[in-house]
Amino acid sequence: MKFPLLFRLIAIHRVFIRHGLDEFIQAAYLIWPIRYFLVFSPWTLGQKRSIKNRAVRVREALEELGPVYVKFGQMVSTRQDMLPKDIGLELSKLQDQVPPFSAEKVIDQIKEIYGCNPEDIFLEFDAEALAAASIAQVHAARLKSGEDVVVKLLRPGIEKDIERDLEVLYALARLAQRYWKDARRLRPLEVVDEYKKTVHNELELMREAANASQLRRNFLGSEMLYVPEVYWDYCRSRAMVMERIYGIPISNIDKLKNSGADISKLAANGVEIFFTQVFRHNFFHADMHPGNIFVDVSDPANPRYAAVDFGIVGTLGEKDRRYLAENFLAFFDRDYHRVARLHVDSGWVPPGTRIDELESAVRTVCEPIFNRPLKDISFGQVLIRLFSIARSFDMEIQPQLVLLQKTLLNIEGLGRQLYPELDLWQTGQPVLREWMAEHSGPKAIIKRLRAEMPTLRYFADELPSILRRFSDNVNEPPPAPSKAITAQLYTFLCGIAFLISGLLLIISGVYPAWPAWALGGIGLWLLYLGRPHKP
Repeated sequence: MKFPLLFRLIAIHRVFIRHGLDEFIQAAYLIWPIRYFLVFSPWTLGQKRSIKNRAVRVREALEELGPVYVKFGQMVSTRQDMLPKDIGLELSKLQDQVPPFSAEKVIDQIKEIYGCNPEDIFLEFDAEALAAASIAQVHAARLKSGEDVVVKLLRPGIEKDIERDLEVLYALARLAQRYWKDARRLRPLEVVDEYKKTVHNELELMREAANASQLRRNFLGSEMLYVPEVYWDYCRSRAMVMERIYGIPISNIDKLKNSGADISKLAANGVEIFFTQVFRHNFFHADMHPGNIFVDVSDPANPRYAAVDFGIVGTLGEKDRRYLAENFLAFFDRDYHRVARLHVDSGWVPPGTRIDELESAVRTVCEPIFNRPLKDISFGQVLIRLFSIARSFDMEIQPQLVLLQKTLLNIEGLGRQLYPELDLWQTGQPVLREWMAEHSGPKAIIKRLRAEMPTLRYFADELPSILRRFSDNVNEPPPAPSKAITAQLYTFLCGIAFLISGLLLIISGVYPAWPAWALGGIGLWLLYLGRPHKP
């Protein structure tokens, strides 16, 4: 083990001892090879221990450890099915609220990035931060052309800190992989890999600017969400300049209510925005905690969200989106057999899982929920319950869905805070059903046919000449029909049938897709065997 890594582990252990959490690491055997050294070392003996609630101690320890651990705690909080309830709820409160770096360092950053003083670029620039988070902070400014903007700057030396702590997380993940019995199911190395990509994306502000531009295009003209404009001429890898927005922070519920804003409409719009981003655009803002959301109440009857901080966005594959939509619809239709089948077909549980047993488990946990009104059902808790069930069937974590789960819990939490009577299903159901109709019905087949049109057009163009050649061969002497030609024609026609069947199955989006490709392959093979040729 490298000495810097060892020293960082000692520093982490000191923090855990100070917050009374060292037993957590020892119980999980994550530092088993050096646990006794850490426990009895001079660096850890004599530390005072916090006596606060254990969940609060966990959160405060992560906040003290720095940005990597804060964001890692945010991500882990989405897997509340594998966390004690009190800790899961407390981790969801992590907000990246940290002191800003000094005005002198801000000026130095501007000079380093742009090669000149702030007054050479901006008409006005406030060196005191508007807001600060663990990775970056923002400053108010005005361009020389008159637009009010905010300037986002990375913290000095943040890249080095993150690389150091990522190395620690990988070390802990490898130890967990070796010594923790649940490691195969929870896949800690893959979770850290996914987290590494997320954090590195946040360190590249040009990427964040591109995310903001894409999201702005998706909602251009929308009455539900406003995304500020990016000023590309002033953007760099360590600095981003975008339009300054003015609004009420979403967390200030009292001010929103006093403004006369239609709170119920605002809550419903938030749900619709989420489903639209995930299923229609396949590009969703994945860091929608209260600090990143504001509300424009210039028209109280039609309040509009305004979003900031686009460092973390999410996308899903077509199969993942289809699976999620079908799972939600099946759950609320009480089609538990379908829910169980989807878990198997998607690969979330092993293929040998008995559908009837999984269906019974899903029914046992979910049926009592429907004794309550739909508005009292938490979408986020539905996911957690489903994951808890599947856990007993050896379900593995799907790292590509971690951001989605985090975003869904954030959105629902905001919605419930705004309007406790919010019926999440009533709001999201129309978007889901419409999306499913577009991707499973006749429109979807026509769309896929158009995508496959070049291939189909080739066969359509070639088929008349092929059949003409067959006709020429069949009408030629000898007078008696040739059994070879008859077999050849039969083989060729069977090939066409197999190929068309395979194409239709692929176009319809059947899952799993291997039977469709197998049919297509058999069809091509038969077409080759039965290809027309003159003796």
